[in-house]
Amino acid sequence: MAGSEEEARYSRQLYVLGGGARRLPESAVLVSGLRGTGAQVATALVLAGTGCVVLHDCGTVCVADRTQQFLLKESDLGQNRAKASQRALAELNPHVVVKAHTGELSEAFLASFKVVVLTESPLEEQLRVGDLCHARGICFIVADTKGLAGQLFCDFGEHFVVDDPAEGDPVSAAVEHISQGNPGVVTHMGTENSHGQLFHDGDLVTFSGVQGMTELNGHVPVAVHVLDAFRLEISDTSSFSPYRCGGLVSQVQQRQECSHKSLCQALAEPKIQVASPEDLPRSRSLHAAFQALHAFRRERGRLPRPRAPADAERLLELARSLRAQQGPLDEDIVRAFATVSAGDLCPVAAVVGALAAQEVLKAITRKFVPLDQWLYFDALECLALAGAAHLTEVDCAPRGSRYDGQIAVFGANFQEKLGHQKYLVVGAGAIGCELLKNFAMMGLAAGPDGELIVTDMDTVALSNLHRQFLYRSADISEPKSVVAAAAVQRMNPDVRVTAHQNQVGPATEMLYGDNFFQRLDGVASALDTIEARTYLERRCLRCRTPLLDSGTEGTRGNVLAMVPSLTEPLRPASAPRDGAFPMCTLRHFPRTIQHTLQWARDEFEGLFQLPAEQVNQFMEDQAFLEQQLPGKVLEQVWESLREQPRDWRDCVRWARRRWQRCYHDAIAQLLHIYPPEHETSPGVPFWAGDRSCPHPLTFNPDNDTHLDYVLAAAHLFAQVHRVPPCRDRAAIQAMLRDVVLPPFAPQEGLQIPLTEEPTEEVQVPTGEEYRIPVPPDHRQLTELTQDLVQWRQELVGDEDTQAPLMEPIHFEKDNDVHIDFITAASNLRAENYGISPAKWQKSKRIAGRIVPAIITTTAAVAGLACLELYKLVWGCQELGCYRNSNISLSACLLLRVQPPPAHTYRYGGREWSCWDRLELRAVGADGQAMTVQEVLDWLQRIHGWTVTMLLCGDTVLYDSKADAETRARQQAQRLSESLEDARMPQQQDLELLYMCEGEDAEAEDSRPPLLCSLP
Repeated sequence: MAGSEEEARYSRQLYVLGGGARRLPESAVLVSGLRGTGAQVATALVLAGTGCVVLHDCGTVCVADRTQQFLLKESDLGQNRAKASQRALAELNPHVVVKAHTGELSEAFLASFKVVVLTESPLEEQLRVGDLCHARGICFIVADTKGLAGQLFCDFGEHFVVDDPAEGDPVSAAVEHISQGNPGVVTHMGTENSHGQLFHDGDLVTFSGVQGMTELNGHVPVAVHVLDAFRLEISDTSSFSPYRCGGLVSQVQQRQECSHKSLCQALAEPKIQVASPEDLPRSRSLHAAFQALHAFRRERGRLPRPRAPADAERLLELARSLRAQQGPLDEDIVRAFATVSAGDLCPVAAVVGALAAQEVLKAITRKFVPLDQWLYFDALECLALAGAAHLTEVDCAPRGSRYDGQIAVFGANFQEKLGHQKYLVVGAGAIGCELLKNFAMMGLAAGPDGELIVTDMDTVALSNLHRQFLYRSADISEPKSVVAAAAVQRMNPDVRVTAHQNQVGPATEMLYGDNFFQRLDGVASALDTIEARTYLERRCLRCRTPLLDSGTEGTRGNVLAMVPSLTEPLRPASAPRDGAFPMCTLRHFPRTIQHTLQWARDEFEGLFQLPAEQVNQFMEDQAFLEQQLPGKVLEQVWESLREQPRDWRDCVRWARRRWQRCYHDAIAQLLHIYPPEHETSPGVPFWAGDRSCPHPLTFNPDNDTHLDYVLAAAHLFAQVHRVPPCRDRAAIQAMLRDVVLPPFAPQEGLQIPLTEEPTEEVQVPTGEEYRIPVPPDHRQLTELTQDLVQWRQELVGDEDTQAPLMEPIHFEKDNDVHIDFITAASNLRAENYGISPAKWQKSKRIAGRIVPAIITTTAAVAGLACLELYKLVWGCQELGCYRNSNISLSACLLLRVQPPPAHTYRYGGREWSCWDRLELRAVGADGQAMTVQEVLDWLQRIHGWTVTMLLCGDTVLYDSKADAETRARQQAQRLSESLEDARMPQQQDLELLYMCEGEDAEAEDSRPPLLCSLP
């Protein structure tokens, strides 16, 4: 059954953190240092629902803090940083206690915390607090950022146990066969979305639903040895009964113990985690650079001045002395680090703060393996940008501005460039919120001619609040883009931000056409569907507009930069075919809980949406009966009208009958056609391999799942027919005890399809597929039509009377009653076939196709995207400066690689880039749109190509193989007239496809597009 309001708030996060999330409300965390990194850590923990977050900072707010500290307002200047941040954080989540502490970090004070996080702390304090935490078993984290680099350290003690190391659900697979032997060999099937092997050597597995070799059901977990993608060796099965059919083999998650050294030990003997061995020398040099920075600060009482060569050389000397016994030092890395170490960048703080916050969540929930033990991050490639390398101390000196931390890295002129930018953010969800927050801190579009447009069609929902930083409870049901734009304005009133509530897609190309995209400096994609991301990529490719594409799933995320003429255009992964299971698998032979959940989704649509839509159309449209195929739809409408309930009791009876049809009668009919002993051929059992023999259920009103089904189904049926529902379980149980149904009588002569062809047809409600097909009888059809017409007349009466319409219900993943029905319907179906049931939350995730999400991943991804934006603003045309990023916070891995270069191809005797296009201002001498012949002449005159076919979409504008009369008509038509004849919407910009004489077969998809601008 549905959970609490808090579960609704954190539902997407629960799919990431699992059962360990229940420890969050009971935990207390200290975050020391409330500048950019500390603010990011604290914000993520408050949004995630940590019970108590205590903020510690003895400093006061200054103007430069606002480069990266997004919690502060101008009115907070001069106040204590922790207290000012506490006021802002307390608004984020009413379930979290947020306190401020400005005193000493004493041993007595630290003892009450589960996790302690230090940011902006001197090394002496890190060592003192680290030793105290290590001795007391308190998880200890250091997170620090300086300029374009960041450092992360974790010490979770010498015996930290991870309850659940892996991301996602344990792997399960349907069993096809199990041999009797020592060892036994299990042959299993792959899953619909699996690639490669599912299990690994040493995995522990359990079995359920096995028929024949029942000794394995409930057996203690056994270790496997993987033979290949579909075969596993297990323990001795030689004494077990022969395997017959069915069963599920499921992975068992194993605990893992980690051992960490204290900070004092780990400084001298660092274990540094890297994405690849090639990154280790760089990280070791950064390890020395951060220690040298502490020494420099002790020596000078300040950080190195930006772009001051003497300060950089002194820090390098200190690093050399530290690295003397630890191997070679990359001096260029240390110098680059030193020259910008006084800088503060919001994107870097976002990345490192998000990584640190995820480690805090690991410490509390014991979900995922913690960092072991150091991680270094840098974006020092930004200093290789043309112009950035030649900045001077004067260029980067403080101006008394909120952007001084950014000016220290990129200079004052670059800050002015940022203000002039025109950007579009598509999507104001989790990633969109983090991008907009960063943009406000960076000052993007904060100049007099800057422009920041954010568009999103959605409204704020409760389930958004745990990861979408810009929204509060009071904003629920308000337009996301409007609320987000207002939040940006509060953080930085100078940003010129505009909110739109439109989808960016084919339907809005009149608003977001070529001219719109071509005037932008860039687009940031924060979309959550492959289709929408692909469309936006195509628009930016066509208009040569830079695009930053970001995406997340759970703790994994990526950022892709698409730079005109420089990088390969983006190629998002193809969209999964949700629910495209073979229909006979769903109806008759389910093997997994995914099958039964999709069957339940289809049931929902077939019972509570489609019938009501058909009846409404029948009542409203006089021509409805004439438009339908004979018999089928008319019978469905008749059945829906005949089943109309008079009261709640009728709804309960209907649900009880539905239960009987689905979970007893349909299964009994299937077993009548194919009995358990049925053979496809002599000696070959029908119920074997991927077919599990089902068994009918017997209704019991005292069974919670049976009652859950009836209650949810009756509630939805009542809603469809506008009957007031009742939630009294005891009263419903009493009603059900009085319901008497006729005994099941099998039908003879029925057949069911056994093919495994996928289909996207709507599921026929269970039981309907067993009806004997009867050819439509003309007389019966006429009588049915007449009866329906008369019924409508009786219901409608006078023409002025409004017809009593039914209420179609569309499935909503955040509606608890909908998920109640799906969960109960699926689990009953699973019980029929011996499949392990799924809990309410898992059913919601799978049936609702919910993508797991958490604030830490979205914050890190947005930070990485903004680092690429810096390069776009510079106008960088060096491929080696850009980075595509992939992160996995569960493993604390961050991989940043150079994007692939733009590919080239040959066409028409010359080489073209994938970014090249032919641009034609398609205006004739008379000022009107060009004719098709004028376009053909232009291609012949400019490029020497003789066109054999010209198309706009699927519309043929010219075909050289047509007869002479047709060709003459095509050539004389204007482009605008061709669109009218094809009933295509009028467009100012057209993309035409052409084919020319002499093309080879490989040229089919490799030719520069022809873009025509109409008058």
